[in-house]
Amino acid sequence: MTAIWTIAKREVFAFFVSPIAYVVLTVWLLFFGVVFCVLAFAFSQQATAETNLLTAFFGGTTLFYLPLLVFAPLMTMRLLAEERSSGTIEALLTAPVSEVSVVLGKYLAALVFWMTLWAPTLSYVWLVARTGENAVDWGAIGATYLGLFGVGSFYMAIGLFMSSIARNQIIAALLTFLALGSLFVIGLLGFLNVSDEMRGFFEYLGLWTQMSAFAKGIVDTRYLVFDASITVLALFLSVRALESNRGMQ
Repeated sequence: MTAIWTIAKREVFAFFVSPIAYVVLTVWLLFFGVVFCVLAFAFSQQATAETNLLTAFFGGTTLFYLPLLVFAPLMTMRLLAEERSSGTIEALLTAPVSEVSVVLGKYLAALVFWMTLWAPTLSYVWLVARTGENAVDWGAIGATYLGLFGVGSFYMAIGLFMSSIARNQIIAALLTFLALGSLFVIGLLGFLNVSDEMRGFFEYLGLWTQMSAFAKGIVDTRYLVFDASITVLALFLSVRALESNRGMQ
């Protein structure tokens, strides 16, 4: 455990001293700030609405999902690919730490950065709460952030795996984008005119369906099982990729 925490702290520090982290954070906040303002204006023009502002913001439009496909690869591309391209992977693999410790330490750091990106959105919840006593369903808010953590867990795990097999950061980012984009497109197939069985299968894999449910306060354990399964699989494959690299040293 000591090795995991040491690597995680090192990676978190590396995240926040690198220029790309602040570029990602700034663009992220600006983009979602604009989205929130646009949605708030749209809802203010409606006398009645089928959904509320926060439900629409957290997964109700494509403006929520598309940035995730871009920012997740940027957050994870450097985790192991940078070690390989800079030549420090050899020193890391010959150090007295296991591959599991390396993978879990870097994964934990990525999760910290993921949740750091979402922390400022609590200010939007606070703003909406100020508009009325019953303006915020706190149960739905808790479920929403649980959903965000679940999505982030497997997004960061997939990005880490792609970074473990790529030779440089650009390739790692592209592979992560392709993997996450494919899962997102598969989920959208549930909106087509298909059988109920196929629709249920596509919706189970779909990020849109998952976040829409959590944003409404519906905690569906099937999605949590899916997130955990993909996370464990991706982390396992990352460990095996590192073991393969160690064997070639």
